[in-house]
Amino acid sequence: MTQTVSPSQPANLSRLRDRYDVLYCDVWGVIRDGRSLLPAAVDALARFRQSGGFVCLVSNSPQRARGLAAMLDQMGMPAGSVDAMVTSGDAIHAELALRAPGRALRIGPDGDDDLYDGLEIEFTGIEDAQFISCTGPDDYWNGKPEDYRAVLETALARDLDLVCANPDIIVQSGDRLIYCAGAIARLYTAMGGRSVVAGKPHRPIYALARTKVEASGRAFDPKRVLAIGDGPETDIAGALRAGVDALFIAEGIHGADMNSDSPDFEAVADILGNYDVTARWWAPKLVWSD
Repeated sequence: MTQTVSPSQPANLSRLRDRYDVLYCDVWGVIRDGRSLLPAAVDALARFRQSGGFVCLVSNSPQRARGLAAMLDQMGMPAGSVDAMVTSGDAIHAELALRAPGRALRIGPDGDDDLYDGLEIEFTGIEDAQFISCTGPDDYWNGKPEDYRAVLETALARDLDLVCANPDIIVQSGDRLIYCAGAIARLYTAMGGRSVVAGKPHRPIYALARTKVEASGRAFDPKRVLAIGDGPETDIAGALRAGVDALFIAEGIHGADMNSDSPDFEAVADILGNYDVTARWWAPKLVWSD
């Protein structure tokens, strides 16, 4: 029997369990804060699985899924917490493969090396590049989009594409918010350039997630899928595009915007309204039960 839950009240996962068979769950800001895992959120996913549900992490990480899995394992994520993972890196890899062999200006930290495994891409300066491949600022903690304006002006003059491996604008990292590749891509687009993206909120990453669900032998029903995330422009807008319900996590990247230690429905509605999106459900944090 479906438990009673009101969209105006915070939702925990146990009360939503009867409504959904599959979760598309974000990582940064939902199950980790950028520095450490959030135990209650990880436990919620494990309990959903134990009750017969399917959990797929859907992340805008520029790493491939194997890299994300290794990182979460190093952070101490318990085995059996999730069934599958797909990343923006996975989704954009096909685009990069179409451009190989080729020459690219690389923007991004060394930790994103696995995105390029198996691809014949030579990294060059902007004057010799055929496109830009961006996984984020070179300086992970302190880089800003404006740091790249000069090189983007050259790229624009040469009519180059910017291939963006992480559409997120910002992510939560401990008590800080840091810029992602999406912020650089947004600046380039505002300057008149072309940015190519495949992660959330765009459809390719959701197609990969659906493939994971169907590979498990489950019949796919979008009405039984719940997307969970803290990004209105990515997680929530992406859920709307994919035709699935969304659970907005209020204390992620927009926690400081709530102007309260205890987010309420009105504050959440205001935040989502600023981005012209809506979510069927919301919660301060992802938990199994109150």
